[in-house]
Amino acid sequence: VMHRSRQSTDMTQGCIWKQLLLFALPLLVGQIFQQLYNTIDSVVVGRYVGKEALAAVGATGNVVNALINFFSGLATGAGVVISQYFGARDQKKVHDAVHTAVAMTLLMAVICTAVGMLISYKALEWMDTPEDVVGHAAAYLQIYFAGVSGLMLYNIGSGILRAVGDSRRPLYFLIFSACLNLALDLVFVCVLGMGVEGVAYATIIAQFLSALLTFFVLCRSQECYRFSLRDLKLDWSMLRQILKLGIPTGLQLGITALSNVFVQSYINAFQSSCMAGWTSYNRLDAFAWLPMLALGMANTTFVGQNLGAGQLERAKKGTRTALLMSLVGTAAIVLPLMLFSDAALRLFNDDPEVLRYGHDFVRYISLFYIPYCLTQIYSGALRGAGDSVRPMVICLSSFVVFRQIYLFVGTRFIDSHIFVGLSYPMGWVLSSTAMYIVYKRGTWEKKLKIAPVETTV
Repeated sequence: VMHRSRQSTDMTQGCIWKQLLLFALPLLVGQIFQQLYNTIDSVVVGRYVGKEALAAVGATGNVVNALINFFSGLATGAGVVISQYFGARDQKKVHDAVHTAVAMTLLMAVICTAVGMLISYKALEWMDTPEDVVGHAAAYLQIYFAGVSGLMLYNIGSGILRAVGDSRRPLYFLIFSACLNLALDLVFVCVLGMGVEGVAYATIIAQFLSALLTFFVLCRSQECYRFSLRDLKLDWSMLRQILKLGIPTGLQLGITALSNVFVQSYINAFQSSCMAGWTSYNRLDAFAWLPMLALGMANTTFVGQNLGAGQLERAKKGTRTALLMSLVGTAAIVLPLMLFSDAALRLFNDDPEVLRYGHDFVRYISLFYIPYCLTQIYSGALRGAGDSVRPMVICLSSFVVFRQIYLFVGTRFIDSHIFVGLSYPMGWVLSSTAMYIVYKRGTWEKKLKIAPVETTV
């Protein structure tokens, strides 16, 4: 029997809702601190630099996410592979998957740094970024991509730990990193007067330190997922399995973020006050995602481990439980957000025009996060089962194809920032409907052979 430390979690036995809750809570708190990275940056530049700088930080988000999200999808594939082998008690395969995932990350970090720095200016041109914003935005992107390897190494390291049921230590490192980011923001911007560049430097320094802490834990572990530099290599068979699961997810996340670059260009047409209002809204509304994201990630590990152990019914019951928990949790965040949006929006900037735009976005979009829970939980279940293709197809169809057609056609007739903002919830409703149908049809379970990783539809 494979040795397990108290840090890892065997999710193939025990009370389902408690396991999901105990696993998801650290993820939820971690996601809160992840969002605090962006929120703190926005508050500092919005209050101490100006609305143009606030607009710049918001305008860069989708460019950064296009590359980072693609890699996050690959990391998800690695996590599914590791969780299934861990559930099946195959120590050698877990070891090989861990070292292949880290080697892949190092290669991807070099590519992301080079591509990100090369496309920064061009991407801002594609988005028709106004002249009073483009200088700030370009400076932020260049610095961010120069240090992006820290974020990528943290993501893969914490993904490895989560795959074996350890969601606590990645959380501790993220809390440390977010607090350090806040301290550095205040020093670089408020004391040294470095503006947007100071925010970017604070972010990459904090990310590098969180990556170092994560790999310190992996190197000191005595379990089969222990990382050793001597064993670092690409196992081509393992890499194929990771890519088979990770590329569809990576393409989905990366292309969706890339399409949001074009959505941003529609927002940019309303100039810097609307851009700043959109940034403020996004920083607040991102917190509404957190319960469903945490439970979706928990459900992927839960389903992966249980299918690796041959327990299909337990995996399905876990998915039902995760969905109910995410609906309740999301409603508990969205409703106060709508009630107290005025005070929250003023944290970023108190310009009346910026506030007006921010209020409009909160009012018309926020409630749609509740039905979007279906997309997150069911796609998490399908990926845990090794089916990452259909979630990719559904999400790309809803978030890219539909959204771009909606905007391209609709804005010819309706000149409204609210209409542009509604392109997001319309896509969420479409994806949730499709994901529900695919999951309930159950074709993924009929074709499932209970053997680690080779269980793809």
